[in-house]
Amino acid sequence: MAAARIIVADDERNITDVCRRYLEREGYSVLAAADGEEALALWREHGADLLVLDLMMPRRDGLEVCDAIRQVADTPIIMLTARGEEPDRLLGLTMGADDYMTKPFSPRELVLRVKNILRRSGMSGNSLAVQGKQTPDSGTVPTEREAKEELRFHELSIFPDERRVVVQGKEVELTAKEFDLLQLLATYPGKVFSRNKLLSAVWDIAFEGDTTTVTVHVRRLREKIEPNPSDPIWIKTIWGIGYKLDGKGSSP
Repeated sequence: MAAARIIVADDERNITDVCRRYLEREGYSVLAAADGEEALALWREHGADLLVLDLMMPRRDGLEVCDAIRQVADTPIIMLTARGEEPDRLLGLTMGADDYMTKPFSPRELVLRVKNILRRSGMSGNSLAVQGKQTPDSGTVPTEREAKEELRFHELSIFPDERRVVVQGKEVELTAKEFDLLQLLATYPGKVFSRNKLLSAVWDIAFEGDTTTVTVHVRRLREKIEPNPSDPIWIKTIWGIGYKLDGKGSSP
């Protein structure tokens, strides 16, 4: 299998150099860009399995690049943000970024997150459940057969083997993280997951208590699969705790 190609875009040369060195050490093919326009040009010419984008870049910033890519593809994106840029970080997640890291960050942690995202997006062929990872507070692990079977809830159908979701007869396009989150909830209908437990299970790394990523991804999921996102019938909020998937698929 060819090495996964990663585009790293940041106007700070030392950051792209360090990221390239650590990622290439793990066997990835890395293309570096100094601004958003160059990042888009590289993506259009060479393609990529994942992009690492600095939020603030000249010519086109990370949000603009993310938005342009999301118009045509679900390529995983990790956004790099500086401390104090929380509103922009939230906007980045809302616009389709799969993950974010706050500068300064550990290049080893970046490598780990890249590995996790590529694995979940299908680069290594197996989903969370098939790999047998134990879910939070769960003493059971789905068997391979259970994990690959269609999960059906009234007019919501999830096909883990094909990573497809069909709602009311129409296929819905989800990002890798959105699918993983939905599949985990659907594998254990009725089970309540806290935001921190979802972070641990879907993203593998605890974000020091910052559960913004989960909240934003749940909102995006609802916008894509719920007939009325403000009154969800499947993904229910359990106030003060987290979320669950209602297997009955009915309004409260």
